[in-house]
Amino acid sequence: MRTRVMKTDGEGSDRTVRRSKNAWLLPASVLLSLTGAICVRAQTGQPPFSLNLGSVPSGPPTTDVRHLTLRDAITMALRYNLGVIEEGANNRAARAQRLRALSNLLPQVSAGISENAAQANRASLGITTPLVPFVIGPFSYSTVQASISQTVLSVESIERFKAARTAEEAASLSYDDTLDVVTLTVGSAYLQVIAASSRIDAIEAQVRNAQALYDQAVNALEAGTSPKIDVTRTSVQLHTEQYNLSLARNNLAIAKLNLARAIGLPLGQVFEVANRVPYADLDPQSVDEALRTAYSSRSDLRAALRSAESARQQLAAARAQRYPALTVSGDYGLQGPTFSRTDTVFGILVAVNVPVFTSGRIESELTQTEASLEQRAAESENLRGQIDYDVRTALLNLEAAKEQVGVAAENVELANENLTRSRERFAAGVTDSVEVVQAQQSVSSANDQYITGVYNHNLAKLQLARALGVARTSYSRYVAAQP
Repeated sequence: MRTRVMKTDGEGSDRTVRRSKNAWLLPASVLLSLTGAICVRAQTGQPPFSLNLGSVPSGPPTTDVRHLTLRDAITMALRYNLGVIEEGANNRAARAQRLRALSNLLPQVSAGISENAAQANRASLGITTPLVPFVIGPFSYSTVQASISQTVLSVESIERFKAARTAEEAASLSYDDTLDVVTLTVGSAYLQVIAASSRIDAIEAQVRNAQALYDQAVNALEAGTSPKIDVTRTSVQLHTEQYNLSLARNNLAIAKLNLARAIGLPLGQVFEVANRVPYADLDPQSVDEALRTAYSSRSDLRAALRSAESARQQLAAARAQRYPALTVSGDYGLQGPTFSRTDTVFGILVAVNVPVFTSGRIESELTQTEASLEQRAAESENLRGQIDYDVRTALLNLEAAKEQVGVAAENVELANENLTRSRERFAAGVTDSVEVVQAQQSVSSANDQYITGVYNHNLAKLQLARALGVARTSYSRYVAAQP
């Protein structure tokens, strides 16, 4: 999706500043796949696909391990994230364009001082009478002069100033929206680190269980109560869990790199996340209430509407080029052979400029601004539909994630109970290691489902905050971070 902010200069030319946002509001499954794509890009050295995933490093690293809270991460991102920095620059550029358009309506004052010396040929001046010497001069004179000019009436300049002022408002709203998007991006990255860390804890427990089962199988083989196949099978399971642990640690390292890149941590800074975000239920608004909140709060929609209004004012300015413009200018000063021997000089000019024939310039600009207005209007209406989609998707994801967490929690309890009984049966010689290995795999799968469910639920709450346009101001109410 693109938000375009129309900007005008003093000469009536249009310029469009486009800001591309790759992440507005994504379902959990899509965002997970994007996170995986980011990890692949980090592994292959490819550049990030969004400005919101880049940043300017905040300084040199320290030797201490930094404990980073979710609030710290978001606060840093709102200062050092590349998307925020670039959108802030766009905002300042829009302000400069508005000031430039305003200057065309205000008086222009200048002052100067000059010392002139010359010698001229009378023929070069068109003088033919012999009464004037053939060579005039050398002569000199000095001048001190102040000039002022004022556009008294120019409908075009007035409309261009209105358009630039509206474009500045749109740029400011677009900046606010970027803060919301960055909050979602950083919150998602922080949750990804927490999920990766939780997976390591779960897999380490599985490694310990696999090691204990392997030792039990070896002891049974030495005692002659178990065949060697059980040792082999449990050894394979142990190595599988160790391999999974290595992958999980690598995924955690990459997730931390992604978070550090998004918030502008110093390069090479060692840090740990200081918060845990456990499952916490949320009673959301109804769809109708959420949509009303979103339509009134989303800065991107308001920015799009202001951009469309700016385009309408640009169209009015293009039409106003056919109207007469009234300007007044004058100068006043002192002039004489030297600065000590001067006389007063002045001049006043009142001019009315009426465009008669512009060789199609006005018509071409009208066509261009009409096309731009049509684009801006279509984009604002499309954004209304996008907001409807965002809100409904976030609510659906939230409800689905809630159900997933409930099922996964029950599954974890059952899988652990099944593993305990299987190990008891294996120790008693009632069954072989196949049943225990399968039970271990069930526990691993159940833990992964629970971790994914909690992550999806927290992410869905952040997505809902983004869909409502309150992610930056109210993220802590939707995601309850704990030490």
